Amino acid sequence: MSKIALITDTTSNLSKEKIEKYNVKILPFRIIYKDREYRDQIDISPEEVYDNLEKEIPTSSMPSMEDMESLYNSLEEQGYTHAIAVVLSTGLSGIYNGLKVVSENHSKIKTFIFDSKSIAIGEGVIIEECAKLIQQGESFEEIVSRIPSIRERINLFFVVGTLEYLKRGGRIGKVSGTIGELLNIKPIVSVDIKDGKYYTYDKVRGRKQSLNRIVEICNGIADKKKCRLYAMHGNSLEDSKKVFKDIANHPNVTEAEFIGCISPVAGVHSGPGLVGVVLFEEE
Repeated sequence: MSKIALITDTTSNLSKEKIEKYNVKILPFRIIYKDREYRDQIDISPEEVYDNLEKEIPTSSMPSMEDMESLYNSLEEQGYTHAIAVVLSTGLSGIYNGLKVVSENHSKIKTFIFDSKSIAIGEGVIIEECAKLIQQGESFEEIVSRIPSIRERINLFFVVGTLEYLKRGGRIGKVSGTIGELLNIKPIVSVDIKDGKYYTYDKVRGRKQSLNRIVEICNGIADKKKCRLYAMHGNSLEDSKKVFKDIANHPNVTEAEFIGCISPVAGVHSGPGLVGVVLFEEE
């Protein structure tokens, strides 16, 4: 009888309750300061990252190969026969390739690694849907075959306080930068499903208009499809709560979950002021 493990990383923003409910295995990214290295969401909180940004902007790295190796050894000891891993977009990280190398050294476990082409709860939703399919008794092959269609139903949008942190971390992708910032142009950012990099979905002038525009975009999607709503923020609680409320009131929003703050490592690259939403289209 098959036993399927679910693997993701700390950027997926799954709550502790869901991690425990679905027994999800989490690989922590690393946050690196001059004098110390932290494991994302284990040794450091988002608040600590934001509080220290004026003193030092840390760098980051993907989960260590040692952590991946240790995880697979543990899975073998626990009798897992299969593993499904959903990881941060390859357009933003090298975790996909690292995990692929490690998984190939553990032939006892048949592994499928999926490039989410997303971040935060856009990644986490895929894991959650896989968990539900496991609970329903679906086979490894059936679940794997359905993951691409799950990904296609995810709509992710966010705005940031400034593009400076995305630029510093090399995560700017196809988002237009400096000149627009001088004119107070605020891009609505999404992730390109083809290459997994950030791009400008739309742009408006001013912070208030950018938040209003996210609400308009999401309500437009909800006009056509029943959706589940997720909202998150990066040191921007009040703005994100307002956006969440304005979208959650739509009659086609079937469930609404306020995730709270994004992972510390995501905060390093986005900086303070992020407001993000995910709409997951129901089948």
